Amino acid sequence: MASAAAPARPTLAPPLEQLRHLAGELRLLLPGVRVGEAQETTKEFNPETFWIRLNEAAVKVSREATTLTEVFSRLPMPLPSPQETQRICEQVHAAIKAIIAVYYSLPKDQGITLRKLVRSATLDIVDGMAQLAEVLSITPAQSPENNDLISCNNVWLACQQVPQIPRDNKAAALLMLTKSVNLVKDAHEEMERAVEECDPYCGLSNDIEDNSEQDDVLGCPNNQDSYWSEEDQELIIPCLALVRASKACLKKIRVAVAENGKKDQVAQLDDIVDISDEISPSVDDLALSIYPPMCHLTVRINSAKLVSVVKKALEITKSSHVTPQPEDSWIPLLINAVDHCMNRIKELTQNELEL
Repeated sequence: MASAAAPARPTLAPPLEQLRHLAGELRLLLPGVRVGEAQETTKEFNPETFWIRLNEAAVKVSREATTLTEVFSRLPMPLPSPQETQRICEQVHAAIKAIIAVYYSLPKDQGITLRKLVRSATLDIVDGMAQLAEVLSITPAQSPENNDLISCNNVWLACQQVPQIPRDNKAAALLMLTKSVNLVKDAHEEMERAVEECDPYCGLSNDIEDNSEQDDVLGCPNNQDSYWSEEDQELIIPCLALVRASKACLKKIRVAVAENGKKDQVAQLDDIVDISDEISPSVDDLALSIYPPMCHLTVRINSAKLVSVVKKALEITKSSHVTPQPEDSWIPLLINAVDHCMNRIKELTQNELEL
């Protein structure tokens, strides 16, 4: 009786095709990381163990990225065999799955703000490795060595950021508040520069009618829609003051969290960060609406939105543990400041409502 034939081993795809497949598999992991919840466990969470595991996982990914790059960018040497490529791809995939698993082990009760930072770092690592695999899968003629190194460096940079992640929710909250302060500071400075550069008399000669070419050279358009009217300029003053007050609000909230914030009050810290995160986008909306041609009604609406967000941030901060004596605090002063700005904006835009 003839013995049964051994099952044929599946044919492995060519190396570059395996790399493209790896890149696709890694990209499929990204949506799950973005929306994935923390794993439920009965084991008590040990922060020290978590950070050791996360750092070790990042080091492992970095090593695998180095190996992948060395093997597939050693031109003009031949590509690795399909079998060796399979082994390398499996190691890369395992390293990425391992760091994702560590992220999932971080419980929600450690703070949503902290989890967002760890999630962002994890996403950067997964995305960076997928980019690396994609670049290395391109044929050598289309893949200059520097591109490989740049893409690999992105993975390394993402892995090197892991030890810099704040270790608790208070530190995470302070980091996010600092970013918000800087964003609003940049927006305020940009608004001030715009006011200076778009002065209708800036850089223009007296005989403007015969000087359109000079206008183009100077970067000063001769379209009147690109200038502010006197009414526009008057309205800009309280808008800038409102943005300054918003920046002061964020700075004071950050100081309150730094001085009085408690690491175990994670929910209140998360609430403060969530509402504070809304201030910068609201400032951006107001900043965009002051550029000429200015619609005064839009400026009024965007100012009201910003005031609403700022006052809500102040109220949430006032009712939290970071403000031990709310009745003696700086909060009423800032509320009065933003109200004063808004009242002035309302006065200057009242005609728009009556049209």
